[in-house]
Amino acid sequence: MEAGNHIKYLSHKEIDKTQWDASITQALNGLIYPYSFYLDAMSKHWDALVLNDYEAVMPLTWNRKYRFYYLYQPAFAASLGVFGKNLNKELIDDFIRSIPSKFKLIEISLNAGNIIRDSTTFSILRSNYILNLNKPYEELYKAYRDNHKRNINKALQSGCSVSLEIPVDEIIQLNKEQLQHIDGTKSEDYPNFKTLYEFLKNRGQAKTYAIVDPKNKILASAIFFFSHNRAYYIMVGNHPDGKTIGASHALIDTFIKDHADQNLILDFEGSDIRNLAFFYSGFGATEEIYPALKINKLPWYIRLLKK
Repeated sequence: MEAGNHIKYLSHKEIDKTQWDASITQALNGLIYPYSFYLDAMSKHWDALVLNDYEAVMPLTWNRKYRFYYLYQPAFAASLGVFGKNLNKELIDDFIRSIPSKFKLIEISLNAGNIIRDSTTFSILRSNYILNLNKPYEELYKAYRDNHKRNINKALQSGCSVSLEIPVDEIIQLNKEQLQHIDGTKSEDYPNFKTLYEFLKNRGQAKTYAIVDPKNKILASAIFFFSHNRAYYIMVGNHPDGKTIGASHALIDTFIKDHADQNLILDFEGSDIRNLAFFYSGFGATEEIYPALKINKLPWYIRLLKK
């Protein structure tokens, strides 16, 4: 650790949330997920590592099981990690070394600003896709894959239309139905997410989009959050009937059209899944790599239970 740098561990009650949120706002790699209101809503518990007077910060989202403490990635929070203005390999490694030893299992995603050349700290590099919307719509549309353009036209020709007034509960229900066989998102995460959505909507930082058929049935829907000149494709709720007529393609295209020529990045929040990566890149989105940190210091008998 460099002279003059002091990273301290703070329990949740010791964190000055005003200073914390100011640090996230000013961070060069700032995102919406590490704001105190977001962590309060979506994580079971969170403490923090703080450099000096909140010059750089790292949330520690934790839980406890079998009497062991562990760090985990909260639902609907794609990237956490270290946030600040002057990050470098040594500082990020110092933060990771400063994680208290009581956390015997660490499975968290860091952020794209935590990738430092030649760093060997991270065991996994993951993929996100982002699209800069700072061009006219016509120019953005030209970069679409031809298959995407055909799907958009198919949705329009089938009589689909856009709705910006879909109740959030309907999008959440569709998302539940989509993800019911996928591990990770738990039933209690949804009411927490709804509380977060209402908070952000009241601040003008959340929007809903939907593609509906002529009978007003939702075929594709999404919730977008806004922060740090980013629009986060945070929750998706699609009906199986929308897949064959390109409803999701039409939804993303509508969002791009509405926000083209703005200083805004559309953050697709993934993905390492090949089909999703193909879908996102088909709009001209480019890959953004971010690291995941996995450290397992659990006793051998607990590791067996975890498997």
